[in-house]
Amino acid sequence: MAKIIESIPNISEGRNKEIIEACVDQIRQTTGCTLLDYSSDKSHNRTVITYMGSMEGCEEAGVKLAKKAVELIDLTKHQGEHPRMGCVDVMPFVPIKEATMKDCIELSKKVGKRIAEEAQLPVFLYERSASAPHRENLAKVRKGQFEGMAEKVKDPDWIPDFGGQRIHPTAGVLAVGARPPLIAYNINLGTEDLSIAEKIGKIIREAGGGFKCVKAMGVMLEERNIAQVSINMTDFTVTPLHRVTELVRREAARYGVPVIGTELIGLCPMQALFDAAEYYLQIEDFDASVQVIENHLH
Repeated sequence: MAKIIESIPNISEGRNKEIIEACVDQIRQTTGCTLLDYSSDKSHNRTVITYMGSMEGCEEAGVKLAKKAVELIDLTKHQGEHPRMGCVDVMPFVPIKEATMKDCIELSKKVGKRIAEEAQLPVFLYERSASAPHRENLAKVRKGQFEGMAEKVKDPDWIPDFGGQRIHPTAGVLAVGARPPLIAYNINLGTEDLSIAEKIGKIIREAGGGFKCVKAMGVMLEERNIAQVSINMTDFTVTPLHRVTELVRREAARYGVPVIGTELIGLCPMQALFDAAEYYLQIEDFDASVQVIENHLH
């Protein structure tokens, strides 16, 4: 049976529809992979693309996307709430069916090397593909962002894995790696005070002494004039969605601020939503494999 891989590249464009569609077309037009979803955020000025396919299909799609993004996206003119260091900021590969993490690590290295050679875009390997422990965490790799990356890569500890000790003048650098499934989850607050979202982000993220497998920061959604806690949940089986949501709700309440909505960016494992439903509905002895109708359809 063919190995199936998922990839979730993030491009640093969330406003120009022509550029977004041109980049997404690279996935649509690649044999051996299927576009599942793409979601743009104007405040973040970022688009998250999700596709799935064979190892060969994912490789070709990733390289084609990077080449098109380098051609169309100029980070010297880019502004947005989300940190970024490249026109394609990050490109993770996730094992889905018959594939292993080792397969994804090998694929990430192959794709990274090709992108550096064919798109002239230097590449860092991160997460499970990292060439050193200090490169595993994406936030550490991205620190300094596009504006500070030219200086950062002069440090011997931060020379890109592929592409040499430099950055692309308009496209920056890219992080490519292999990782388990991640949930991009945002919680919107009923306030325009960014400092509240920043304080809550610091409390809930693992690096600040909060929940394991949670990365979070406060951002401002200028278009809606509200603050948001932007969250990456790297393992929902360790820390579930509802646990993070409830702590954010309680912390916000200390400032008299309500949670006014949440967002899922891209795709989410079904079990994560089942876990949230079981918690909020207080269903006793819930068994999704037995009690969900769709699980009986074959």
